[in-house]
Amino acid sequence: MEYKLTFEAYNKALKKNKLLGLTCKDCGTITAPPKMVCSECAGTNLDIVELSGKGTIKTFTLNNVAAEGRECEAPYTIVLVELAEGPWIMGNLMVIDPAVVTMDLIGRPVSMGKLGPKVFPGDKYSAGDSARPLFNLES
Repeated sequence: MEYKLTFEAYNKALKKNKLLGLTCKDCGTITAPPKMVCSECAGTNLDIVELSGKGTIKTFTLNNVAAEGRECEAPYTIVLVELAEGPWIMGNLMVIDPAVVTMDLIGRPVSMGKLGPKVFPGDKYSAGDSARPLFNLES
């Protein structure tokens, strides 16, 4: 069995500010980030779909100790977003000082907008650089 959407292709599209997922032709569920099978029915009848990048914050964490090679970025806020299309993905929340983040963030609408992704260089534990979505609060 082959991946319909590889992480390499997902990462490449994300670097161009395109968020891709998979839609299941059997049950209609949209899965993101990419997996080999549908996250709902485990079907393999999948098509690649571009997602809106809009959603709602479900939870978040403040990261005060950055990963190796990213020390200059701390502190930063990582959000878990339920996309408008259904799947949940993680990304960095931008344009808000982590020092003023409160629980009021949960439930707020966000979008990837024109911020684009953040590309992180590879380190000794990874297979190369990778992109992460950047989210901005919507009014």
